[in-house]
Amino acid sequence: MAVQTIDLWSLVRGRPQIDPTDLAEAVASQVAEAPLDYRTRLLIRDSMQALGGYWGKPKLNSWLASCPTRQKIAAICDEEFEEVGFPSIRMRLMEKTDPDTVRLYFTELARHVRKPLRLEVGGAIALILPQMIVRYTEDIDVVDEVPRELRNEHDALDNLQKRYGLHLGHFQQHYLPTGWADRLHYYDSFDDLHVYLVDHYDVFLSKLTSIREKDFDDMRVLKPQLDKAVLAQRLKDTMQSAFASKDLKERAQNNWKTLFGEDLPQ
Repeated sequence: MAVQTIDLWSLVRGRPQIDPTDLAEAVASQVAEAPLDYRTRLLIRDSMQALGGYWGKPKLNSWLASCPTRQKIAAICDEEFEEVGFPSIRMRLMEKTDPDTVRLYFTELARHVRKPLRLEVGGAIALILPQMIVRYTEDIDVVDEVPRELRNEHDALDNLQKRYGLHLGHFQQHYLPTGWADRLHYYDSFDDLHVYLVDHYDVFLSKLTSIREKDFDDMRVLKPQLDKAVLAQRLKDTMQSAFASKDLKERAQNNWKTLFGEDLPQ
């Protein structure tokens, strides 16, 4: 199976957080194309400077040593550019939470499960596992509460958090649209641990009433992957109880207006 390359421009325009390895791979792929216009060469130069600041020169030089397009990259970095470049790249670099890392976490967590157990996972992880968003998070958010069988495994959970950088937490289902449990998606089983993910439309709507920037950024990245008509209908059918709160409805209105440029569907 061919490995899908990451388009450099799509990467820096489309993600609030940029994984440094993804950026390096996108630069290497972009440089292999010809010809490269002025702005693309400037983007490559600034991407390399950002990687140098994030990784440090030893790691950057080690990566360059194995990069087949290193000579072209070096030539671009030696050019003089007159325009303002892309200073935000360095501030946005952050290691992503890899779906494979989450799978390994579940695999080890399952060793502490002694009878069939179901985990219903929402939040960012429900979007990261199917690769609908790419970003860093420490939280595996389970709906309502962490099951008692796992909650009592304090040493095991602490050990997994130290090793994987992931915390098994919870959030209350009243943040989700009504009927969310009927739309869960089976993800996978790890021995007796069975993992289900909250539907991505429901995750979007649960974030619509949030004032947190990371929730808005998740919606911004998720938006092009959703059918707006389906989303609007889901909102009208399932969010009325949440909108009984004036504050929550106002937050939803503000977020929807910013994302879509129109009033909240009624």
